[in-house]
Amino acid sequence: MQIDDKMVVAIDYTLTELGKSDILDSSEGREPLEFITGKGHIIPGLEKQLFGMKVGESADIKVDAIDAYGEYNEEATQTLPKEQFADIDLEKGMTLYGQGQDGETVQVVVKDFNDDEVTIDFNHPLAGKDLLFSVNIVNVREATPDEILSGQIDNPDHCGSGCGCGH
Repeated sequence: MQIDDKMVVAIDYTLTELGKSDILDSSEGREPLEFITGKGHIIPGLEKQLFGMKVGESADIKVDAIDAYGEYNEEATQTLPKEQFADIDLEKGMTLYGQGQDGETVQVVVKDFNDDEVTIDFNHPLAGKDLLFSVNIVNVREATPDEILSGQIDNPDHCGSGCGCGH
């Protein structure tokens, strides 16, 4: 069975920035990444290139920044008074988490700071970077009607009650 729309796909992957060797993320030592195609669970440039692949296939997939985390936006920074960061031992490049306008969690990076101000960057850390995913297709199956509706993968090992059983 090959990957198409509305399917549950499991992949093993390693992510690097194109042309560099440092591993940015990997499923090695963890369960494969599972997602439902067509639900926006993974970056669009990767999902689109997985279509047509089958279980057992491997590929190196290049994803341009625009189809990954977008281009870097120079205007997506904000300078705030340093007293708003009073309890934080600031370091340039560190990641902080805060609350956005709609109550969602937002990730920001400390771009710079001095005795009075802190400049934070709202861009995703991988914005503006062309990426290379080395993937192996572990499993492919059709999504159930419930999975398509909810966008959540049914896990037969889980009791489904939110019991915290670890599955």
